[in-house]
Amino acid sequence: METIGRIHSFESFGTVDGPGIRFVVFMQGCALRCRYCHNPDTWDLSGGTPYTVAQVMAKIERYLPYFAASGGGVTISGGEPVLQLPFLRELLAACQAKGIHTALDTAGWIEPAALAPLLSCLDLILLDIKHIDADCHLALCGQSNRKVLRLARFLARQGFPFWVRHVVVPGYTDDTAHLARLGRFLGRLPSLQRLELLPYHRLGEHKWENLGLPYTLAGVAPPDAAKLAAVRRIILAQGMQAEIA
Repeated sequence: METIGRIHSFESFGTVDGPGIRFVVFMQGCALRCRYCHNPDTWDLSGGTPYTVAQVMAKIERYLPYFAASGGGVTISGGEPVLQLPFLRELLAACQAKGIHTALDTAGWIEPAALAPLLSCLDLILLDIKHIDADCHLALCGQSNRKVLRLARFLARQGFPFWVRHVVVPGYTDDTAHLARLGRFLGRLPSLQRLELLPYHRLGEHKWENLGLPYTLAGVAPPDAAKLAAVRRIILAQGMQAEIA
């Protein structure tokens, strides 16, 4: 029997989910409940559309020339892809067999021992660290940050290349002390290649309304260029060597 994955959507020309032009597979299901999530419709693991690996690969292979020309590849995102581990493993292996650069975008909701077998089929991990403080992470995302921080340390010990993504939410993730702590943490991860500071936005607010969910950040304005520059300065002051964007 073929392994079935539940897919939320696809993006054929992604440019913000790893290097080059990416085919992005957004998988269904997430354990976190981030208050700024712009895709709450991905949370339910029983939602989405069922696909086999062969069906997903048929979509991906149409764009192989664009990957080659741009140095891109395939990014598996979500939701949280590691919640569908058997399908994720088979899809990554199928991409590897075609010589496609692979990236996994994850909030780290997996133990290192479970992720380790996937590393041979991966070229890059995009690790979403929502907040460096455990209590603030719990209040913002409904879950502890223990797993994601442990996974970051594991990747560094393995020497595996990864990027960290951090959403800048004014009043929630831009505290000076917490940003300095984040910078010090990231500075101790030698295989970290890049930190991406992603500005909070409200583009998914209507999805919360459609799902009948209260959007608790409705009064929060997106950060301006000055705020993002200040966040960069605080983190860089901690001596982090990775590129920051």
